[in-house]
Amino acid sequence: MPGIIKRIAGPVVFVYGLENPKKNYLVEIGEEKLLGEIIQLRGETSVIQVYEETSGLGIKEPVYNLNRPLTVRLGPGIMSTVYDGIQRPLNLLEGSFIGRGEKTSPLDVNRKWHFIPELNVKTGSILKGGEILGRIQETESVENRVMVPPNVHGVLKEIAPEGKYVVTDTLVHIETQSKDQELKFYHDWPVRQPRPFKSRILSYKPFLTGQRILDFLYPMVEGGSAMIPGGFGTGKTVLNRTLAKFASTEIMQMTLCGERGNEAADALQSFLKLTDPKTGRLMIDRTSIIANTSNMPVAAREASIYMGITIAEYYRDQGYSVSVLADSTSRWAEALREISGRLGEIPGEEGFPSYLPKLIGQFYERSGRCVNLSGLEGSITTIGAVSPQGGDFSEPVTQYTMRFTTSLWALDTDLARSRHFPAISWRISYSQNVKQIAEYLKKEVAPDWNEYRTEIATILQEEEELERIVRLVGKDTLSEKQKGLLLTAELIREGFLQQNALSEEDAFSSAEKSYLMAKAILEAHHLIEERVESETLLVDPLYEEKLIEDIKRLKELNIDGIREFTKEIPSRVEEIGY
Repeated sequence: MPGIIKRIAGPVVFVYGLENPKKNYLVEIGEEKLLGEIIQLRGETSVIQVYEETSGLGIKEPVYNLNRPLTVRLGPGIMSTVYDGIQRPLNLLEGSFIGRGEKTSPLDVNRKWHFIPELNVKTGSILKGGEILGRIQETESVENRVMVPPNVHGVLKEIAPEGKYVVTDTLVHIETQSKDQELKFYHDWPVRQPRPFKSRILSYKPFLTGQRILDFLYPMVEGGSAMIPGGFGTGKTVLNRTLAKFASTEIMQMTLCGERGNEAADALQSFLKLTDPKTGRLMIDRTSIIANTSNMPVAAREASIYMGITIAEYYRDQGYSVSVLADSTSRWAEALREISGRLGEIPGEEGFPSYLPKLIGQFYERSGRCVNLSGLEGSITTIGAVSPQGGDFSEPVTQYTMRFTTSLWALDTDLARSRHFPAISWRISYSQNVKQIAEYLKKEVAPDWNEYRTEIATILQEEEELERIVRLVGKDTLSEKQKGLLLTAELIREGFLQQNALSEEDAFSSAEKSYLMAKAILEAHHLIEERVESETLLVDPLYEEKLIEDIKRLKELNIDGIREFTKEIPSRVEEIGY
């Protein structure tokens, strides 16, 4: 027997008499069968958050229990698809908006895929969860490694031979302890339940972004987690697009959570045409996108974050390195706040639910590098954009997120207004992965990589202290050595930290190029400092020297050009005379 609606409060519906209710189970609500999820049980009353617009629902309309939790369908066809917050493909539905109660398969049930079984998978084999059964070329850039679902174990009775199949065809017959079971080319997984793995391992490989300030000053490992807080207009969306294009991982998962509809549409339109710099193919070939804009129901916004991270775990289990870009987790937290308020829960700080820190921690905890059930290594690198109101980093979502992420890439409003991009503040940003990455880059790039990084960070810190003195008593009170340090800091800021996203040569900077640029700047700094200390050089006239302008333009040179320029620095410094 169905339950009946007894009260409606926005996206929250109170239902009486629902049969066999369980928390986090899905229901269909009303005559239009809107999708919802049980979030609270109060005696005979089930409290449900509805993933669709509830206007028009009436009291005493029926509610049916689907007896399963919210799941994501995992199989070939996820790559290059754009979904809404509950995995409805936006490119398969007609019209500008999804109709209420409208349903469609998350995966294309008509498309045929060429399946090649693994040679070592034979009748009579004992299959374990996560074991790879065969391969499908999902896109030109991604091979889908078809797996046994993590919660299935048994003896293989029959496997589909090589050929073309739709996702609903039977992949294998397997004999488990309880019954014989058929497995399809897809399986469903509860989005709020992390997928299992064998063991977590420490990562040393850097997550390279092509952005010098991130890769050189605040690097992060593959499998790490970072937050990007920033006020309106500081460049969060542009930085996310840049990370999506240039990040060193193999798979990209983008979750647009509560962003403005026109901004999300513009981002999607441009991203769908973007060329992948790694393969020369379309970037969307190795990308999955979940788009849940601000005009969509808040309940679906809350679910979209879990959809995205579960899709990432699916490809991690296949042995891929995956990036998750969530923009923005503040909108997710706002959805939680609205639903919590409708439930009448006691609010925490600024009205957010008191369990918000727990949920944020659970989300970022699903990142990491691990050995999967198949024995392959995979990783999830999670980057969450945060939109603090008024750029106030002391607000709860920013502060809670800082507890659980290993890197802080803070965007600065003043830098953005001065057209310094990426507008990442070197005053408050940090990374907890520097020591791990330094060991890797010493071998792969240069043995003195960390020494140069430390010196540049020190110069920027000393510049901040000298600026305080200048503001108080003027620049004339500084020694020539201190003026030289300010000059070098300017070269670092304008010639190294700034990057031109529209420049073919400067949009992406490899780890080697970043190192060589830092080396050139610091070599010039040391030579100038030696001459200043020997009192054969004054700093102020140096601002007019062509050498200084050439150092600022190093970013426009390729690696060979930077090497040649570095060789010229000693003679060019020696030629300067006063």
